Amino acid sequence: MIRRLVLPLLLLVPGVAQADWYEASSRHFVVYSDQRPERLEQFATELERFDHAVRRYGRWKDEPIAAPNRVTVYVVDDRDAVVDLIGDKFVGGFYKPRAGGSMAVVPRRIGSGAKADLDAQSILFHEYAHHLMWSIAPHAVHPSWFIEGFAEVFATADFEKDGAVRIGAPPQYRARTLMSGNNLPIDKMLIADTLKLDREQRSALYGRGWLLTHYTMIANQRRGQLTDYLTAMNQGKKSLEAAQVFGDLRAFDAELERYKRGKLIGYRIAAAEAGQIKVTLRKLTPGEAATMDVRIRSKNGVNARTAPGVYEDARKAAAPFPSDPGAQIVLAEAAYDARDLPGAEAAADRAIAADPRAVDAWLYKAMVKLQLARKAGDKSKETQAAIRRIIAQGNRLEPDDPKLLILYFRSFVDLGAAPSENAKQGLARAFELAPQDLALRFNAAQMYLRDGNKTEARAMLAPLAYSPHGHGYARRATALIAMIDKGDAKQAIEAIDSPPAGDADNGDEDAPAAKGAPM
Repeated sequence: MIRRLVLPLLLLVPGVAQADWYEASSRHFVVYSDQRPERLEQFATELERFDHAVRRYGRWKDEPIAAPNRVTVYVVDDRDAVVDLIGDKFVGGFYKPRAGGSMAVVPRRIGSGAKADLDAQSILFHEYAHHLMWSIAPHAVHPSWFIEGFAEVFATADFEKDGAVRIGAPPQYRARTLMSGNNLPIDKMLIADTLKLDREQRSALYGRGWLLTHYTMIANQRRGQLTDYLTAMNQGKKSLEAAQVFGDLRAFDAELERYKRGKLIGYRIAAAEAGQIKVTLRKLTPGEAATMDVRIRSKNGVNARTAPGVYEDARKAAAPFPSDPGAQIVLAEAAYDARDLPGAEAAADRAIAADPRAVDAWLYKAMVKLQLARKAGDKSKETQAAIRRIIAQGNRLEPDDPKLLILYFRSFVDLGAAPSENAKQGLARAFELAPQDLALRFNAAQMYLRDGNKTEARAMLAPLAYSPHGHGYARRATALIAMIDKGDAKQAIEAIDSPPAGDADNGDEDAPAAKGAPM
């Protein structure tokens, strides 16, 4: 009755002959694969069915989104390819929430295929559930156990033969931590600062978070208490005070222990409810296909050590395709990351010459001009105006690309100018378009705090403080909220303008390193 989502194959082997590459474009996703077009179309269709199922369950609206704000999915061959990209042997797949460039990378296969293995579909659905939570409720405060529990509830979604989606199956890959005891009692899980949990407890957070979320949301036990708890959190109550809606927490823990050993219910969304799903297939150009490996590595993020190698590979891959805008945009990005600004601008210019509507080419050309002005200390009005004209070219082509709106704001602050009201409105609009970008959220809070709007700044910071993957951002947000609540706005402004101490923070979910928006 149930079949798993068919995942396409994407090989990350430079220089090896590849099958034809295709792009599957749908309402919420862009997927790249070199498998058969019909399988790719099926994959993209089922991603859309999953999106609809989550929204249908939560009765959330599905507002139209601009092309840059869709999630790009790259499916790599296996877990080793994921590890090579992310540099963490414990990560089986990852999602990076970026303004105008959110991406997910998952393996085609993982583990042995047994039910106890964490499979590629569950990884992707878990990460996309994070994306939806940030997108649907950008200002809501969600504790870390619910953030992970919510994602785990939807991670195990399955497709029936008729296209229906079933939600609520237990995550068998969490069975060991769930059934071998209780490493994270509810009294600790509800009120603990997740940044202070040890590795074992953080691992248990996924399973125990799923159990509590499933019990209160899917099974709808203790009717209304989850809503009351989340409402209390969003009214500014501390975790311990909000948790009082559950009554005796030890008794609640015992209740959950009994529940996990019983028969669990699920929720079914009929295929007909999703309506007709449109997927557009496009065969990639030879230049796009040749630069796909470099593109994934660049989009994943580079640093001073890795950027030169990626750039060298990009130059080799793109060289035969000087008139291919896709290949030249990949080259422009790699050149910019490697700090070859003339090379980046030349590649962007070639892309624009080949396709004047190539938005990302205008983006990288403007980024180069801004960086050159910064390095030269050129803050003249003429230079600033020239940079903004380039940004405006891209913005006219795609008004809802948050990367361009962010860059417009930075064209003021990076050159020592006070941002105009138009620039501030642009940054606020960028956040509306990409609330899942934690760096953008922090920068928007910074803008509001400087403008004396403490209420809006606090609203931006509050969800960040509870993000289980926010790391440095979460710590800074917590400290800033305390300053705002004490009425010390001056100290908060000084703190938010200071660079973070210790580890660099990029705000990406489930990922230690990444490249953010052009900030």
